[in-house]
Amino acid sequence: MGTFEVNKTYREINDKIAAGRAVVVTAEEMIDIVENDGPVKAAQRVDVVTTGTFAPMCSSGAFINFGHAQPTIKASKTWFNGVPAYGGLAAVDCYIGATEPTEEDPLNKVYPGNFNYGGGHVIEDLVAGKTVHMRSEGYGTTCYPNRFFEKDLTLADLPQALLCNPRNGYQNYNCAINTTKKTIYTYMGTLKPRMGNANYCSAGALSPLMNDPCYRTIGLGTRIFLGGGVGYVTWWGTQHKPQAPRTEQGVPTTPAGTLFVMGDMKQMKSEWLRGASMRGYGCTLSLGLGIPIPILNEEMARFTGVKDSDIFTQVVDYAMDYPNGVSRSYGQVSYEELKSGSITVDGKVIPTVPLSSMVKAREVAFILKEWIERGKFFLGEPQFLLPGPS
Repeated sequence: MGTFEVNKTYREINDKIAAGRAVVVTAEEMIDIVENDGPVKAAQRVDVVTTGTFAPMCSSGAFINFGHAQPTIKASKTWFNGVPAYGGLAAVDCYIGATEPTEEDPLNKVYPGNFNYGGGHVIEDLVAGKTVHMRSEGYGTTCYPNRFFEKDLTLADLPQALLCNPRNGYQNYNCAINTTKKTIYTYMGTLKPRMGNANYCSAGALSPLMNDPCYRTIGLGTRIFLGGGVGYVTWWGTQHKPQAPRTEQGVPTTPAGTLFVMGDMKQMKSEWLRGASMRGYGCTLSLGLGIPIPILNEEMARFTGVKDSDIFTQVVDYAMDYPNGVSRSYGQVSYEELKSGSITVDGKVIPTVPLSSMVKAREVAFILKEWIERGKFFLGEPQFLLPGPS
């Protein structure tokens, strides 16, 4: 990592937070500070930079313990509002995935792949305090003789409910287009024919992993904003690709790092966990996630001064190349271009459509900033860091 003029520790920053003396800014605010003062002075002045994103994150779900029945049951199959949950765990533990659809969704019978309600909606309903109908089936054993159990419950009735997401906060992602003559429906949204639109999904310069592109401060135990409550990074996420190509500033130009995150659903707010349905793809969960980046040295100040014009992603055809596993790119575009409302591909001007919300991303970063300034949120020093680029 080299030798730095500024060197801070997590303990020093947390002591300043406890004393109400920590200087906290959002990632967007940090851009001007680094540009005007340089990374060394910025590192001397700023202690924490807050980030945020709010977007569909399909690789999400929840571990739920629904409490013992009388007589006891070993639930091999469980449904919440008709949405199947995986029951191959202990007696009354299960996992419900955000993209699992209800088995009885009438829309699916007419338009296959069009689900109105799924696991992400169950999670939202529970966090919102709504009543959810649960039913379970068991095969019956001596210690668990019950074969059927059902009840109406709320989040407050559950002994434990843990949001447990294997892949969140994707660091950079494709910009999706469709070069064919037919409209297609994907997890990147509806893509019009003949490159009628270009969809992307990132908060750019506000995005958490874009502000620590080489994972100098993020790892096991990093404390984060998750779904409106406090969560933690517990591992690197599935499909984590630290060796993705990068710019000289360390910013990846293709999909790269990911996060495995967890948090107590009973601390969360439904405003920050929204069940969603994408036509022709299915259900998902839109989620608010934010990470505080400690400014330990001038390198971290430089990283957090990243601008949308510094971040590039690949344009990929989701009608031909993506489903066939082809990695061909139609060129690179910056997030400054994407956020401008249009990009140019092969000489054609294409309107851009964000799947992530910049309004909500900013709100996440500001809430996290306020928590830290009020001494309600302290930095979690990671036990080890995410695997980074060599």
